[in-house]
Amino acid sequence: MAAIHPLSSCLILSLCILSVSADGRVLVRATFYYGNYDGKSSPPTFDLFFDGNPWATVETSSSEYYYYEVIYVMKKDTISVCVGRRNDGGLPLISALEIRGLESYMYQFLAEDRPMFTLRRVAYGTNATIRSFDDPYDRIWTGDVGGRGSTQVTSTALLNPITFLDSPPPAVLRHAVTAVTPNSTLQLFMGFPPYIATAYINWFFTEVAVVQPNQTRNFTLFMGNRSYSSPIEPIYGNLTQLYVSNVTVSPNTTFSLVPNAGSTLPPLISALEVYLIGNVLTEGTNGTDVDGLSLLQDAFGVLKGWSGDPCLPAPYSWEWINCSSDSTPPRVTALFLGSFGLSGAIPNISSMDALQIIDLHNNSLNGSIPDSLSSLPNLKQLNLADNKLSGSVPSSLSQKNGLNLVVSGNPDLCLPGAICPTTKPGSSGNSLINGKMKNNILVTIITSLIIVSISCTK
Repeated sequence: MAAIHPLSSCLILSLCILSVSADGRVLVRATFYYGNYDGKSSPPTFDLFFDGNPWATVETSSSEYYYYEVIYVMKKDTISVCVGRRNDGGLPLISALEIRGLESYMYQFLAEDRPMFTLRRVAYGTNATIRSFDDPYDRIWTGDVGGRGSTQVTSTALLNPITFLDSPPPAVLRHAVTAVTPNSTLQLFMGFPPYIATAYINWFFTEVAVVQPNQTRNFTLFMGNRSYSSPIEPIYGNLTQLYVSNVTVSPNTTFSLVPNAGSTLPPLISALEVYLIGNVLTEGTNGTDVDGLSLLQDAFGVLKGWSGDPCLPAPYSWEWINCSSDSTPPRVTALFLGSFGLSGAIPNISSMDALQIIDLHNNSLNGSIPDSLSSLPNLKQLNLADNKLSGSVPSSLSQKNGLNLVVSGNPDLCLPGAICPTTKPGSSGNSLINGKMKNNILVTIITSLIIVSISCTK
């Protein structure tokens, strides 16, 4: 089990996916078991995200484990999962994270720009839980023997692992439940949430015995009190699948199997899947910004500990950046890397053209100031004070309109066109605003303006 550090607010796990279907269709499962590991008997509640997208609010227990699943088409070759601390929810944790590749034809009626979250997956007529040994995609099928008004039955058919539409494993088709009598309706528990949602639903039917010439099993799926399907006649040794990919449901939405006139056998169902469809998937932080941040991480090893999407989910962006809240995809607008223990040369991050603030003060940066920084069109503040930079300040920066440039505390740095003198240690140095020299008090003022507290908590 991994738990978040008490001084942090977000735990991000990133995984590189080596082999999935051509379209990147995956099932991701996160499992949580508190088990009173900290001796506080206080199960935490926290937020769960994947690739910067909202997933669930996790409520843990001292005695039970809970898992959450999402199925979607990956947009990158990595997956990041974030558990984020809520103000009053306690420290997040995660016990297991599993990734399963799915076939490109599975759940193909779901729009590729939307995720779906597992609400219920049922194998009727059995108490057993069916998963990895029987299902090559390791979906968890919970056994359900039905309740009042239903009867357990077992199939005598030898079902081959035929590739059905959404590939239910033969193990979930070996049992079923039926209504008690041929004239009875079979009510289906769907487990819909207490709000209006959009769902993807699969119903699976297979005949459990050879139907005699004088027998028929014929029924219709009803939504509420209206017919929702054509007549269904399950086939012995084969599968009938009924699906709906975009239906609006609520706590009052009901589904049932109603016998048709002349049917001598009661309605039957073998398995069920219910998913809730999420909002459109985010594209993630702007790609050029991500490339620029990668250059910074390559240049400064201390930054390599940050992973996942830099700006998303919005409450949990990397602590040393600011991101725009009004653009899609989000842009990185500020770098707050003052006193970060950085050493070495400043890389070319001119691709990050939404930057307004760059604060690199009080590090051990050396070499010259990159002229490329002057090409950042929105840059308003550049604080390079108290480093080991050398050479001449690029005139393109010292003369850049509207730029507050702070370079004090770099003994070997001099103004454009000047002969670089040796500055004695401890001297105040110079600051520049639009190419004009100011005294060192400006350093204190600007520093106080740009040091902000970036919290991951809501």
